[in-house]
Amino acid sequence: MRLVQSFFSGSMVRVWLGVAAIGMVLTPAARAAERPVPANVELSAGWQMQDVAKAAEDGAKISSAAYKPAGWYGATVPGTVLTTLVNNHVYPEPLYGENNRPENIPESLNKTSYWYRTVVRVPKDYKKRHVWLNFDGINYSAVVWVNGTEVGTIRGAFIRGRFDISAQVKPGKDAVVAVLVTPQPHPGVPHEHTLRDGLGKNGGITAIDGPTFLSTIGWDWLPAIRDRDTGIWRKVYLSATGDVVVRDPLVTTDLPLPKTDSADVAVEATVENVTDKPVEGVLKGAIENIAFEQPVTLAAHASQVVKFDPKTVAALHILNPRLWWPNGYGPQNLYKLHLSFEVKKKDSDAKDVTFGVRKITYELPGSDNLAISVNGVPVFIRGGDWGLDEGMKRLPRARLEAQIRMHAEANMNMIRNWVGQSTNEDFYEMCDKYGILLWDEFFQPNPSDGPNPTDIPTYIANVRDKILRYRNHPSIAVWCARNEGYPPPEIDQELRKLMAELEPTRLYQPSSTAGRGVVSHGPYHWRTPREFYKQDAAFKTETGSVSVPTIESIHGMMPEKDWETITDDWAEHDFAKGASGSDKYPGIMTERYGKIANLADFVRKAQLMNYEAFRAMYEGREAFLFHPDTGVITWMSNPAQPSFVWQIYHYDLEPNAALFAVKKAGEMVHVQLNEATGQVEVINNLPTAVEGATAKVAVYNMDGTIAGSREYPVTAPADVATELGALEVPATASAVYFVKLELRDSAGKLLSDNFYWKAQAAHEDDLTAMDAMPVVKLNAQVARVDADGKTVVTVTLTNPTKEIAVMAHLQLRRKSGERVLPVYYSDNYVSLTPGESRTVTVEAATKDLNGEDALVVVDGWNVDVEPASAAGVAVGLNVDAQVSHWPVTGLPFQTVGLR
Repeated sequence: MRLVQSFFSGSMVRVWLGVAAIGMVLTPAARAAERPVPANVELSAGWQMQDVAKAAEDGAKISSAAYKPAGWYGATVPGTVLTTLVNNHVYPEPLYGENNRPENIPESLNKTSYWYRTVVRVPKDYKKRHVWLNFDGINYSAVVWVNGTEVGTIRGAFIRGRFDISAQVKPGKDAVVAVLVTPQPHPGVPHEHTLRDGLGKNGGITAIDGPTFLSTIGWDWLPAIRDRDTGIWRKVYLSATGDVVVRDPLVTTDLPLPKTDSADVAVEATVENVTDKPVEGVLKGAIENIAFEQPVTLAAHASQVVKFDPKTVAALHILNPRLWWPNGYGPQNLYKLHLSFEVKKKDSDAKDVTFGVRKITYELPGSDNLAISVNGVPVFIRGGDWGLDEGMKRLPRARLEAQIRMHAEANMNMIRNWVGQSTNEDFYEMCDKYGILLWDEFFQPNPSDGPNPTDIPTYIANVRDKILRYRNHPSIAVWCARNEGYPPPEIDQELRKLMAELEPTRLYQPSSTAGRGVVSHGPYHWRTPREFYKQDAAFKTETGSVSVPTIESIHGMMPEKDWETITDDWAEHDFAKGASGSDKYPGIMTERYGKIANLADFVRKAQLMNYEAFRAMYEGREAFLFHPDTGVITWMSNPAQPSFVWQIYHYDLEPNAALFAVKKAGEMVHVQLNEATGQVEVINNLPTAVEGATAKVAVYNMDGTIAGSREYPVTAPADVATELGALEVPATASAVYFVKLELRDSAGKLLSDNFYWKAQAAHEDDLTAMDAMPVVKLNAQVARVDADGKTVVTVTLTNPTKEIAVMAHLQLRRKSGERVLPVYYSDNYVSLTPGESRTVTVEAATKDLNGEDALVVVDGWNVDVEPASAAGVAVGLNVDAQVSHWPVTGLPFQTVGLR
């Protein structure tokens, strides 16, 4: 090991370089672990909650040990007020059926304050240290009391609260924490979603309060949440430090592009003396086998920003770094920085920071359009908008991981955090893990959806804390000030100051719909595939379609009385007059695919329409790959409640056909049919050319016979769409025909395939003949392997007939028939030509099978399946999805008795 001493600006920085050998030298992280700061203690159990009208005593009394709560509810923390009341069976599950109507769950919930109270034992090892009470998020404002003393306040849903309670508590003894939580000042009056009145105007006065869940007044994707998500919505914990705390660490990385064989890493942190006397100590940092430190002297209550970079610490110039890449472009490598401040050889405070080495740039040569490149590689953005992660902020880490993993499975590489409504640490960590870039916004909607905030200091304080809290996450690519409009000058000026101070590397985009080719504004309704090829923006931040879930998901979101009639229950779940055009959707379906027999038939036809629209949504943009289009973000990928629109998976986490359509369109090397021009195209997202490949095009008649075929030699340059030639459809082809595309490399390996159903140009939107296709019974082979807590089922479907099987859908269940969720499918909604086989892998957590055998059920447009089985698994027909299983109802709209 060698010791290097360097002197800069009068302060000394010591750097150690070395690789640890077992039994000889400890790594920096191991050395730090010898003198650990006491562990945090999360306060998640023992909370009680009560309406302030029923607990009228003051905070001093309620936070005293002598106070005995009577009639209080056991509180869910983290959680909202309504979550606690639902968990205590005061109100029914709001997002099921029409339970959320105001006659069932009153609007008064957002017009009163609530007491939260708990008793916690302060750890003994906090002795002789400062004890801190930490809140990661409260909506909207709070007054905090500990053992009879008010210790501080919080205002805004996205700011942390941290209070030194050393004077109020004793290590080894119990402490009483009481929090008076008050809803946002302007909860507004929501529009109720009904068939008669539609989904109405989005938002309202709630926006005036700025940093809160303003969408909970109701939007066209979420009914009003009656408490407006008031409550302690993020975790609460105790921590302990010495006299100096480490705050706001920042790690930035730079690459000498186009080279990526080295990286410059810069580290900074604020150290603060929280005492009345001066303190001397050392700030130490460690990144794997690189360690560095700097002595610091702090006056009483003083703070100082300490910085390290390759100019002062040569080892922070890292050779051959492991890079962080977006999904599809490479691995998501992460590093860990350990920072500690040591006083008299004892850690006063410590912070761990996870970061990625990567460099994002925002333009391409010869274009003024926003174009995101990572590590020098252009990234075509395939993203999804999140309006709100969950209507009531019920989002355990496992659920959030499933949601973000499904984006990665769909070959997406960005999530747009619309108006910053989906903000918590787990969200960012999962985006880092799965390579999902973030377009991250602050807290203002479209100007027509609500007024500007009036409490500017609170707004800016919440923005500042959000940036400081999350800026080390490599997934964040863009900070955006406002949805579909510019922030008012007084906010924009402050945000620009914050960016200059806190954000040295990321793009600040003032609006989601203007500047550098960025445009929003939909459309949001279902369209024919060719309509998605209109070139209206280089970087499209919002465009969407109706997206109907599976029949099982629909059954799970509403009572049986609403299954076979489109009622106000459907409107409560976003199926009504509005931007989605849901009220017109059944008519479009009937004209395109034939008369609707019942709900099962509606779902069957909707999956074809899901697939058509969502595939074209992305293929239509990739047809202009970087010339000029640079990205498209669907409105929306994640539903905040059970919904019929704007999603690639349902609220219950079951994907519908939209997810697999996006997955297909998002292949890094992809063969597609341009549904506007008829050209066969190869989309190459790779930074290297595809050479020596062959594309095969086959046109099938509806009876399964081949009407014509052709092969094309393929040389596809990097980062462009390459046209191969126009699709040739013989005049003798059937009125409805099918197109199968295959792209193979020079060794014959399949790179991409695709399958379309089309109608002759004279009646291009009439696909009703498909309704008469004969049922195809598929053969199946199945196997199951359990390992490392996961169950992987492999299903091979084979079409032994001379007919075409369209959109075969697999669904994993337990043997008892209950669905397993979440599940990850390598592919789904697959179509098989005569004699074709397709193997699909299905992954789930073994624990979710509850010890039962696995059952894979199959349905589809015209699909049956021969039962098959193997050890621990079987394949069978999904009976409930069959149109013939249910009476013919016509699935009419309710026309009488409307609200």
